Amino acid sequence: MPYVKSYKELEVYLLAKQLSYEIFELTKSFPKEERYSLIDQIRRSSRSIGAQIAEAWAKRRYEKHFISKLTDADGEQQETQHWIATSLDCKYIDKEKHKYYISKYSEVGRMLQSMINKSNLFCKKSNQ
Repeated sequence: MPYVKSYKELEVYLLAKQLSYEIFELTKSFPKEERYSLIDQIRRSSRSIGAQIAEAWAKRRYEKHFISKLTDADGEQQETQHWIATSLDCKYIDKEKHKYYISKYSEVGRMLQSMINKSNLFCKKSNQ
C-alpha cells in the first residue's frame, strides 16, 4: 500500500466525497415536499460516509476504533443505497441512475471492507 499522509488522499474518501456532491445535485430535482424527509436523509447519509472515513483516519492509533468508524461509514453507504432505492420507488430517479448509484456505492462498500480487512496496514505506528 503506498503511503498516504491524509485521509484526503484515500481513493475511497475521494469517491465518497464526489458521490455526496452528485447526490446533492441529483436531489435538487426532487419534489419540495421531500425536502425535510427523503432529501435530508439521503444527503446526510451520503455526506456522512466521508466524515466517518476522516474520523477513522484520526483514530488509526487504535485499530478497533479505526475499524469501528469504517464500519460506521459502511453503514452510511448502505443507508444511502436504501434511499436511492426509495428514490427509484417514488419515481424521482430512473433505472439508469439507480443502477449507477447502487454500483458506485457498492464500490465504496468494497473499498471500505478492504480497508477493514487490511486495518493493520493503516494502523502501524509508522503511518501516524
